[in-house]
Amino acid sequence: MAAVAVVHDRYWERELRSAVFYGALLFGALVLLDWGLVGLTATRAVLWAALAVLLLIILTPPRVTAENGGLDARGLLSHHHVRTDCLVAVRMSEGVAQRLVLSDASGGRLVLDPRVLVANPLLWHELDQGARRSLEQGTLRSGMPVLERLRVRIDGEAWRGILRGSGME
Repeated sequence: MAAVAVVHDRYWERELRSAVFYGALLFGALVLLDWGLVGLTATRAVLWAALAVLLLIILTPPRVTAENGGLDARGLLSHHHVRTDCLVAVRMSEGVAQRLVLSDASGGRLVLDPRVLVANPLLWHELDQGARRSLEQGTLRSGMPVLERLRVRIDGEAWRGILRGSGME
């Protein structure tokens, strides 16, 4: 039996560190302001800590992982899984913050920031291969144009990175 490759979002740790940093920065700034202006009390310190933890929860991105023909997104408070080889629909939510919405045959649903796929070509490859299998099996009924647009975007980013790295940009 072949070893199963697990692909992770390679920038997740950096984004988690940023979320922790901004939560700690908010807590420190609020405590210093409160201490200097009014006189810090234990109740307000707990309130500021709760506010900092809330910011940490909001800023922490889900950790996206591809394994065994599926994509997982684990947040601090949630876990979503979708089988990429059994996709039935793929769509892009429109708006200020675009999100890729994947649905599979077993009812799994995953909402994903497309920038994660752009920044992680191996995650994109796993999704693309699973979507192709879904199309071959006939389960993927809608969403191929969305995946094509995403493929063009990811390929363009890859080419720009190659040109930038070679000094030809």
